[in-house]
Amino acid sequence: MPIVALDDTDSRERGMCTTYVGARLAERIAAAGGRVGRRLLVRLNPAVKHKTRGNAAVALHVDGIDTEAAFEVAAATVREFAVPTDPRTSPGLVVADVDPAAIPSDVAAFSQRALRHRIALEEALSLAASHGYRHAAFGTGGAGVAGDANDTDDGGVSGRGRIGALAAVGAPAAFDDWTVEHIAYRKLDRCGTRRAVDAESVFDAADAAYPTVWDTVDRGTGEVVCVPNAPGPILYGIRGDDAAACRTVAASIESESIARTETFLTNQGTDAHLASGTPGTLRDGAGYRVDGVVVTDPETKRGGHVHVDITGGAAVGGDGGGADDIDGTERGAVDGDDRLRCVAFKPTGRFRDRVRALRPGDRVTVCGEHERRALPDRADEAGTVKLEKLAVRDLVRTERAVPTCPDCERSMSSAGRDQGYRCRDCGTAVSGKVDRDLDRALEVGWYEVPPSARRHVAKPLVRGGFDAPTHPER
Repeated sequence: MPIVALDDTDSRERGMCTTYVGARLAERIAAAGGRVGRRLLVRLNPAVKHKTRGNAAVALHVDGIDTEAAFEVAAATVREFAVPTDPRTSPGLVVADVDPAAIPSDVAAFSQRALRHRIALEEALSLAASHGYRHAAFGTGGAGVAGDANDTDDGGVSGRGRIGALAAVGAPAAFDDWTVEHIAYRKLDRCGTRRAVDAESVFDAADAAYPTVWDTVDRGTGEVVCVPNAPGPILYGIRGDDAAACRTVAASIESESIARTETFLTNQGTDAHLASGTPGTLRDGAGYRVDGVVVTDPETKRGGHVHVDITGGAAVGGDGGGADDIDGTERGAVDGDDRLRCVAFKPTGRFRDRVRALRPGDRVTVCGEHERRALPDRADEAGTVKLEKLAVRDLVRTERAVPTCPDCERSMSSAGRDQGYRCRDCGTAVSGKVDRDLDRALEVGWYEVPPSARRHVAKPLVRGGFDAPTHPER
């Protein structure tokens, strides 16, 4: 039962999509006498600089056709539909003669690392070779099959997509949380033109299927999230926890004519990219959950981005629905103290109001991609987390304030150093400041960016499984 996987066949500027190539490949395999069982859409590390859009690979579980025939059909399909002339694109194909129920443990481990690390092509090729998996690279200079001289990591025909393709092979053994995406494709001659999708029908269908089907629309902005803006053959993609429900939503949408549809199992919406970490020990370009204490007042900076710093604190709760910890031996320490900058960028919209409502002393868990970069207000190369969601664990409920005179109800004045406070009108004295209740705009629990700003792999709160109350965005 071959697993046929491909990656990096799309183009940000020139259209095409890896899922579309996968859908056409499934048709070609069926025409050659094979049967395609599961179709997997596997999201990889969203921080990889080489990604074209969502950094997704596709794997097809095939029966009724041998590995050699499956490889030839797949190679011909990639050559026909991929966009290797885009300098950011580096198509790759891996065909593994392995039962999905017997995927080797080292291939599964590779798949997990591909969501949280930057992996060299040489490592992928060495692992594929050790298991006898066939692979090929494609580009303007021709195609490299197996490990020939065309296999280079930089420039030329590198077939960098083989990293993602191999990760897609191992995905069934690497991840245990799966969701669904049902994709409708437009006719290829329509690519590059404005998509004709009736927004009202999308909102109606989304309301009827929520919360089983999620991230179809953004009710706060009025945006139809399931319809992409980039050029390419996808008309819309419906995401959720049940395939039948996703297809029902799709059937209710009024749109231009549809050329074909495909339903994928996917690791989207699972937080599989997040590992537990602590400030000062985070690697660049990886996703983390970090517990900490707010140490600065939030500040809205140029561009509308909201910044707030946290520092390490004792663990205050379980995970946020994400994955296991990364092996600590693979982390690189961040120079400087353990203060961690957290940023809610302008596209996260109303989520920034949640961040603005934080106060020093609040205990939180923050989730997002970690980046090392120099900040204008920090002397060291500070760590920054690009916020995807956060949990408020404990809120500061009071503040120390100048007392009010119990008789005159006027603000009291300092009576001198270490002399407490005195009312200027009636002479009433108190020993010091008092606790004053704060009116907080936050509650304990999880908050998230809105659907229009959510990364593919980030888990929507509405899916459940979190360790505190949730405040989902719709």
